[in-house]
Amino acid sequence: MAIRTGQKLKLLYIVDILNKYTDEEHPINASEICDRLYELGVSAERKSIYDDIEQLTFYGYDIIKTRTPRSGFFMASRQFELPEIFLLCDAVKAAKFISAKKSRELIKKLENMLSVYDTEFTGNVYFDSADKTKNEELFYTIDKINRAIKEKKKIHCKYIIRELKSGKDIADRVKERNISPYALTWQDDHYYLIGNYDKYDNLIHLRIDRMKSVEITDIPSRHFSEVCDYTDNFNVADYVKKLFGMYGGTADEIELKCSKSILEYLIDKFSENVSITNVNDDTFNLTVTAIVSEALVTFIMNYGNKIEVIKPDYLKDMIIKRADEILNMYNS
Repeated sequence: MAIRTGQKLKLLYIVDILNKYTDEEHPINASEICDRLYELGVSAERKSIYDDIEQLTFYGYDIIKTRTPRSGFFMASRQFELPEIFLLCDAVKAAKFISAKKSRELIKKLENMLSVYDTEFTGNVYFDSADKTKNEELFYTIDKINRAIKEKKKIHCKYIIRELKSGKDIADRVKERNISPYALTWQDDHYYLIGNYDKYDNLIHLRIDRMKSVEITDIPSRHFSEVCDYTDNFNVADYVKKLFGMYGGTADEIELKCSKSILEYLIDKFSENVSITNVNDDTFNLTVTAIVSEALVTFIMNYGNKIEVIKPDYLKDMIIKRADEILNMYNS
């Protein structure tokens, strides 16, 4: 094997060796580092390793010299620690909008940030491929949408909608759209584009995994101030917290009379940006601004008699209408 002696290359390899083959329980000494370097085609003397590690430590790497369980060096901290890798692997596994193939690739990249002694613990990361999108264009789509948002340009895409045909057949119907993109958000196990379809004066939500053949056009985007209440900045966090199930609608102040037995669930849903007034030992009133939609109606009705709508009146009417429809369906 040809021996290369470039010192810059040697320092990079030493970092890789310490990251891959050491931890607190598995230190490695200078001679072993030299052996690893030789396998990589880099010559090194044992004494030079001490100086290299000193330089790497000075640069900022957390390399520790130890005498237990044996003399040597180990990388004490990495860019991502084991619990963080677990968390990210679980997020990739749970993300339905990431294809099975891309999920495996991402998990493998995350595992490469661990030592060989830790990768065995990530081997039990399992996901059901049937729950994953089949759309392999996702990452290209996200990249193009982000560039379009930055450049304030419309995108053109094919949007896939599923339809039930005769019998049990489900078919895809393709719609072509020019969309002004404003923001991306991950909600309800899916990744969405928030934007405007220029045929209407409102915001729409498109699932990224159902978008194909996305291209950035030369057409300037319609400014979001024309279709929503935001003027200088599209506040995606503020917008999303008012939504229920990514259903569009009109933002309004709602007041609910609620059982104290569901206080935790409501705070989890609305966060702590709500106004709560104690009514009696059993109930409280909750006031919050939210998007009034059929999804909000469903949310409220899920709690049965534990939530009563105080205002607005038209939300009360939506609840009553839904309840009557359900009752009539079972009485017919």
